[in-house]
Parts: sequence; structure tokens; C-alpha cells
Amino acid sequence: MVSFTVRMGFRDEDRERVKEYLHKLTEASRKEPGCVTYVPHLVAEGPATILIYEQYADEAALDFHRNSAHFRDYAANGLYQLITSRQLERLEAVA
Repeated sequence: MVSFTVRMGFRDEDRERVKEYLHKLTEASRKEPGCVTYVPHLVAEGPATILIYEQYADEAALDFHRNSAHFRDYAANGLYQLITSRQLERLEAVA
């Protein structure tokens, strides 16, 4: 299992566009073979931030996700164009 979070900051004026990209990206990502969990969140307090919790069956499923047309369209060429910061944290399940 491959699990991680991605935290991204964005300008508050881009909030609606960020949400649109997240809706499209989430819908397509959840249909991918090997996608176990894909849950985007808007952080409730503080600066404009999103947090995405992702789980994939294995590295091949993650590679499929990162090379998909919807990732290119909605993440690389969409969401990533609006973010001001990005932090990825790989997770290790303990239970």
C-alpha cells in the first residue's frame, strides 16, 4: 500500500477554481484501478490550503495515476498552476 498526503497553498481568490479542479480530479482518480482512497480537503482554519489524502494499492497504481490524462489536465496543467506551495508526505501505516 502506498499512502501519502499532499498539502498545497493557494491564493484565496482562486478558491472556486481550486475546488472545480479538485472535483474533476477526484471523480476521475477514484475510478482508477488501484486507487484505494482519494479524499481532498480544504483546511478549515488559517491560510487558503488544501490537503489531499491518497492511497494506492502499489507503486504501479500510483504511476498510473500520475501518468493519466486527467492528472495532466486537472492537476499538472490546472491545479498546480494555481498553488503557491506544495508539500508531499509519504506515510507508513502502523496498524
